[in-house]
Amino acid sequence: MLQVCLNGPRTAADSGAVPMSPAALAEAARRAVAAGAEDVHVHPKTPCGRDSLSPRVVGPALEAIKAAVDVPVGVTTGAWTEPDPPAPSDGPHSSPDPRLERIRSWTVLPDHASVNWHEEGAEALAATLLERGIGVEAGLWSGTPGPGRFLRSPLAPRVLRVLAEVTDTDAGSAPGTARALLAEVAGGAHGRPVLLHGWDGGAWPVLRLAVELGLNTRIGIEDSLLLPDGRPAADNAQLIAAARAFVRSSGMASRRALERSSGKTSES
Repeated sequence: MLQVCLNGPRTAADSGAVPMSPAALAEAARRAVAAGAEDVHVHPKTPCGRDSLSPRVVGPALEAIKAAVDVPVGVTTGAWTEPDPPAPSDGPHSSPDPRLERIRSWTVLPDHASVNWHEEGAEALAATLLERGIGVEAGLWSGTPGPGRFLRSPLAPRVLRVLAEVTDTDAGSAPGTARALLAEVAGGAHGRPVLLHGWDGGAWPVLRLAVELGLNTRIGIEDSLLLPDGRPAADNAQLIAAARAFVRSSGMASRRALERSSGKTSES
């Protein structure tokens, strides 16, 4: 499965290719799906460009995108979507998480939502999403306590998929970081599908690794502003098309290798 991540926390200050409004997000999703995306991840934004979980922001964005495509659409629930996320606490009286009330107030529901398991309140957030019938993507960032916390979570078997998210942005070391992250979560993924992806300089090397390993992956303006050859991407559709081209070339190489192997076997 190839997911498109339309915008992420980026804004127009990062690139003119970042879709912001519901109409722009819908058009970006339509073009990306036409180019081969099979799932959509989006950060609904206020008019000033801030990520938000407000039903007045999430609803219009989802309505517009769902009217444009017929694939699953998911949103972020990152702590930065609320100005006052809960403070870390080991006691029973931690501050209330405003994201929970936001999710309970949604009138238009996404198909799934990502939960960053290293963030405070991840368990309650995931439980609230599941109560509303929304699939949970378990975001497990490399270099954080997230993977360990997820492996101990009673909710782990109930998530839609595991997002193995490589925060190493160095093109040379990101694949190694990705392999280490996959090894860390391998024993506790409970058979859930794994989507492996990277960011910025690590985005394309990690995507290539995901394809080689036969894992789900994603690409889009959130993960990379650049095409594999280093040119700025015009839009999400161009990034998806580049990823699809790599998937095709990888598949052809695998088939040729299999044919060569079969040929040698038949002659021996």
